[in-house]
Amino acid sequence: MTANDFKKLQKNEVQGAALYQKIAEMTKNQKEKETLLAMSKDEWKHARTFGKYSGVNVKPNRFYIFFFVLLVRILGYTFVIKFLEKGEDKGIAVYERELSEIPELPQISEDEEKHEQELLDMLDEERLQYIGDIVLGMNDALVELTGALAGYTLAMQNTHVIAMAGMITGVSATLSMAASGYLSSREQSQKNAVKSSVYTGFAYLITVALLIIPYLVMPQGSYIAALVITLVIAIAIIAAFNFYISIAKGRAFKKNFLLMSAISLGVSVITFVIGLVVKNVLGIDL
Repeated sequence: MTANDFKKLQKNEVQGAALYQKIAEMTKNQKEKETLLAMSKDEWKHARTFGKYSGVNVKPNRFYIFFFVLLVRILGYTFVIKFLEKGEDKGIAVYERELSEIPELPQISEDEEKHEQELLDMLDEERLQYIGDIVLGMNDALVELTGALAGYTLAMQNTHVIAMAGMITGVSATLSMAASGYLSSREQSQKNAVKSSVYTGFAYLITVALLIIPYLVMPQGSYIAALVITLVIAIAIIAAFNFYISIAKGRAFKKNFLLMSAISLGVSVITFVIGLVVKNVLGIDL
């Protein structure tokens, strides 16, 4: 194993340490701050160990830190930390045979596999407490709006008219979902009902906006192309969300992705056929 290999591992640890310290400065919860600072301390310790074998002094990349701090603000620190730790574990595994001769390896491995996982389990980020509400809002929007847009596509055959109908449907459904989320959470008395409704409604509205975009930008006669793009966007949303959950919550990606995709696409096919029936059998044409 070369000095350059040790330098790569050292750089990963240095950047992880600097990032965890930066995130700790951003959080207001004292318990979470202490957890993040403890993780940063461990990463600095690992970096010094690899530095003994690389023979160089490594500094964190400013752009790297800026990029991941931005991701923290968007996706939350739990996701970012677990994503980085997962990549770091893989990096060490690649060199495991060569590293076996290093006396410090057992301690590093123990930190990575046990101690840091215990620290991660202590993290209690608010947005992850409301994952169920986000799933409810996003999944309902995917199922209901992809289905509605598929039905509108053949019935109306005009992208701008379909977009208008989709927006009306989406906004009214968003308000309905937010209200339902509020009443459900209030009845259960398990969490903040207002926050629950906000997470549900926001997830629904963002999903609606993304699904309608193709109908807003495509020419009026390109309704089939707009539908295809919308379905691709729906699959991309499902994939991105399940990837996030697989990292942040440690859930299986493939099973949940296939299930959500099958439901959304299945409803779209059914409503597409309904749109065809409305147009041709009932003789309704807009």
